[in-house]
Amino acid sequence: MMLVSEDYKNNVKELYKKAQLILTEQELNNIEFADFGLNNIDNEGLNLIIYINTDRYCAKEMVLLPNQTCPEHRHPDINNSRGKQETFRCRWGKVYLYVEGENKANISCTLPLGGNQQYYTACQEIVLVPGEQYTIDPNIKHWFKAGPDGAVVSEFSSTSYDEFDIFTNPNINRVCQDRIR
Repeated sequence: MMLVSEDYKNNVKELYKKAQLILTEQELNNIEFADFGLNNIDNEGLNLIIYINTDRYCAKEMVLLPNQTCPEHRHPDINNSRGKQETFRCRWGKVYLYVEGENKANISCTLPLGGNQQYYTACQEIVLVPGEQYTIDPNIKHWFKAGPDGAVVSEFSSTSYDEFDIFTNPNINRVCQDRIR
């Protein structure tokens, strides 16, 4: 797992504060800073707290810094079990969510910097602001990006096996702390 600067960590914690989430010191000390092996975390990355991940359900609190993007991926079926179904609920800021679909309208945000633009193919846009949510079915390619102020997003889902996610970008290496307890 990559090392991130104290400034970066503090910026993530500041967004959790702006969302007025009450988090324990232990939760704040266990934030996962995912750079997906791309070494471009300011543009392509995700920061998350895992509240719970059992064999029945999962809950996470995610932060995207301003204009930060979580790369395109899908949650496949695993061993006769359906892939992860997840609901994203925007708590603070604005998040641009892109899913596979028939609506091929122009996207209203810019693709992330860093030369990986060809790996962003889902273009059905859903824009979430605080209080709005959207459910993504299993096996649907999706990616999401924060607006210019960043975003805080709650995720409620079936069991999370993020290490089995299939990313469109073959260069991604998802090392995760997201293990079932």
